[in-house]
Amino acid sequence: MAIGVWISLFAYFALMIAIGIYAMRTSTSTSEDYMLGGRTLSPQVAALSAGASDMSGWLLLGLPGAMFASGLGSAWIGIGLLVGAFFNWLLVAPRLREQTVHYGNAITIPAFLANRFPTRAMSLRVVSAIVIVIFFAIYTASGLVAGGKLFQSAFAGLINIGGLGDYGTGIVITLGVVLVYTVVGGFLAVSLTDFVQGCIMMLALVIMPAVVLFGEGGGGFTQASQTLNEVDPTLLSWTDGLTFIGWLSAVTWGLGYFGQPHIIVRFMAIRSLKDVPVARNIGMSWMLISMIGAVSLGIFGRAYAVRNGMQVDDPETIFIILANLLFHPLVTGFLYAALLAAIMSTISSQLLVASSSLTEDFYRLFLRKQASEKEAVTVGRISVLLVGIIAAVIASDPNSQVLGLVSNAWAGFGAAFGPLILLSLMWSRTNGAGAIAGMVVGAVTVMVWIALGWNAEFMGGPGIYEIIPGFIASMLAIVIVSRATNDSGEYRQISR
Repeated sequence: MAIGVWISLFAYFALMIAIGIYAMRTSTSTSEDYMLGGRTLSPQVAALSAGASDMSGWLLLGLPGAMFASGLGSAWIGIGLLVGAFFNWLLVAPRLREQTVHYGNAITIPAFLANRFPTRAMSLRVVSAIVIVIFFAIYTASGLVAGGKLFQSAFAGLINIGGLGDYGTGIVITLGVVLVYTVVGGFLAVSLTDFVQGCIMMLALVIMPAVVLFGEGGGGFTQASQTLNEVDPTLLSWTDGLTFIGWLSAVTWGLGYFGQPHIIVRFMAIRSLKDVPVARNIGMSWMLISMIGAVSLGIFGRAYAVRNGMQVDDPETIFIILANLLFHPLVTGFLYAALLAAIMSTISSQLLVASSSLTEDFYRLFLRKQASEKEAVTVGRISVLLVGIIAAVIASDPNSQVLGLVSNAWAGFGAAFGPLILLSLMWSRTNGAGAIAGMVVGAVTVMVWIALGWNAEFMGGPGIYEIIPGFIASMLAIVIVSRATNDSGEYRQISR
């Protein structure tokens, strides 16, 4: 592997760690600082942090891989996500920023729900924390799988720590760097690195498709379209071969946004309510450009591979293959750094949210109610390490698919928290009993749907994405139970 690649990667790793050290010196003195950055994020940082922590390796591996394999029909996932993200910024962001402060200055989603529904405070904190830790272990594993695939594809035979092989070594390196800056710098480090990583990701997704199309061997739009038509005309169709159930399963990915703790926590940390519209405009612009780049990379990467006789065994590695083939080693290293940025930005956010729940909603709730701020920060750092190790074990199978792991965790959070967050912010009749019912019903429905394989095949037809039944069942449970029970209670400050 050319020295230029290593130079770019080491420069990227050093920058991430330097940001972590800066954040440690700036904002880790209290649990609110460590877990929410003191609610001081600028709209620019909040917007790109939300976007980068959202997209993960899915943006540079999963989505281009789906486009490469199936064509434009897979782009409906991206369209659904764009719509969902917009309404998340519009409906959830301003209300959550305002109400988390109003209800006891909550610094985690479970704490907000407990303060919002005090009659069921203990149950809400415990159940929501369990859901967060379980699904984030799976979600974080998807990022580590992406890191393993990067090193397996890009550095085959060149790295092997402790006999783990390329894939295992990739997991160790990816997790190791993330742990350093997350454990050291907390939420501020995660948010600042997300901002830098978001810029790198977007730049890579502008450069790569342009070179694939117009560089040597690309042929431009006309030649690419002609090649794809010769391979399979449905690749350029938005609807051919797509059933209504398939289309619905794709666009309903957008429902998941309302319940993703690692994304909506950015809304809680933004500097002020008046910054939300600015952050929304920045975030949606970034997302639109990045989505177009990812879709273009996948579909035109397929044309490039066909025209140049390339063998692509795993479509999810098309970004890695083209980065290594088309660019100078220094640029290749930068593009690898962009992929690592996508992966690390999400892993760090997920680790920190899971750690926050373990610290605030288990340790301080059951073990040490009077724990000092310094002790809470220490426990938070230990929790980051523990969740990271569990995720690494889950990710150890090299045959794991990034998109599959992401889809399961995304649906779990979307169904368990999405309806509850929306109704708790916007429907005054929601009560604690309904909140518990909705969270449990949503999470269980998703897990049962996956276990029965109904997301792959349902009643002899195509599978239905598990977020659809989970979201509907959760919403109904909240409304029905809230109307059927008298579980009112005035807000009171709940000790953390």
